[in-house]
Amino acid sequence: MTNHRLIIGIAKSLLLARWRQSLVAAIGVTFSITMFITLLGFMNGLNDMLDSLVLNRTPHIRLYKDIKPNPDQPIDLSDVYQNDYNFIQSLKSSGGRADIYNSGAIMQAIRSDDRVVGYAPRVSSPVLYNSGVVNLNGVVNGIDVSAETTLFSFSDYVTSGIATDLKNVPNSILLGKGVADKLQAELGEIIWVTTSKGEQQPLKVVGYFQSGIQDYDKVQSYTSVATAQKLMGKSNSYITDIQVKLKDINMAPPLAKEYAQVFQTDAEDIQTANSQFETGSSIRSLISYVVGITLLIVAGFGIYNILNMMIYEKMDSIAILKATGFSGADVKRIFLSIAISIGLFGGGLGLVFGFLLSLLIDQVPFNTAALPTITTYPVNYDLVYYMIGIAFSIVTTYFAGYFPARKASKVDPVVIIRGK
Repeated sequence: MTNHRLIIGIAKSLLLARWRQSLVAAIGVTFSITMFITLLGFMNGLNDMLDSLVLNRTPHIRLYKDIKPNPDQPIDLSDVYQNDYNFIQSLKSSGGRADIYNSGAIMQAIRSDDRVVGYAPRVSSPVLYNSGVVNLNGVVNGIDVSAETTLFSFSDYVTSGIATDLKNVPNSILLGKGVADKLQAELGEIIWVTTSKGEQQPLKVVGYFQSGIQDYDKVQSYTSVATAQKLMGKSNSYITDIQVKLKDINMAPPLAKEYAQVFQTDAEDIQTANSQFETGSSIRSLISYVVGITLLIVAGFGIYNILNMMIYEKMDSIAILKATGFSGADVKRIFLSIAISIGLFGGGLGLVFGFLLSLLIDQVPFNTAALPTITTYPVNYDLVYYMIGIAFSIVTTYFAGYFPARKASKVDPVVIIRGK
């Protein structure tokens, strides 16, 4: 029967006898785990920040009415040409309505759907911002401020003023920072906007909005749904977009198709709208994992070399152990215990130093006009990264010690003693 306490004691003695080499191996593991934790935390923090700028402001499903050619052309409906192939050139878009038909009933149906967290109606209209003799192209978005803030953190991007003033102050507007800079519009100032029908409307500036996407902030502005409907001369049932947030974002593609069919409207899911962005996030995460694992593998080679040298230097001790009754399996356990001890010690320190370095990065100021809501470098402290780090530390050091331990277990004590 194996005496585990004795094996651990022998492993401890061998480890301390070569403590400098053991310490070097442990430092290699510590450095690798530290960089692994720091790199993953920083890269995924960066991904989370970019997600908050784009994905968190993007509905999981957007219902809207697209302007497109009518698929049912008169020639296709004629019985005379049913058996023929019909080719139509220079097909123009039909003059359909730009709003969602029966939007009230659709929102009621969405509200009762258990898969939905909530929805936010929107009225979008192209306008001209008037500044003296200069006219700037833009878009006014009529929103439900409470719904937008709850579902899409709208108020977090309001850098000046209060978002709720849009519904509390009649005929008010919240300008994108780029638009405000071009118009030189101050808070409380009255600006004029011209609709696509040529009608002008005065609106009071109650705040600035900054998303971090400059091209977006140079044209977009926000007002209440009621003000946008009044601006366009439409009734209170006029809604151009319904933004839906789901409990499970992965349900967006099939549910978008379902909504498009049931509500007879166009629907776009978040995966389709942001496919390029999600690809970039996945690639950044993959790179951080690859670099971190590479560091661990390099540390594993260091442990392998140190244990190999230890075996050559401790041939006498191994021969004596086997001559006094220790089996090859016992010798293998001794050297595996040394390797795993180095992995646990180095990995544990790596987790601590990785966390401390992440805290340090999290305190470094990061100020840029494009991201007003971000004040320090972003770091993600997800416990999963620490679990992955310590698991890879143990696995790497185990395999680094397995082959030297296997070699030590096959040492013939008779050959060693006879050689001495």
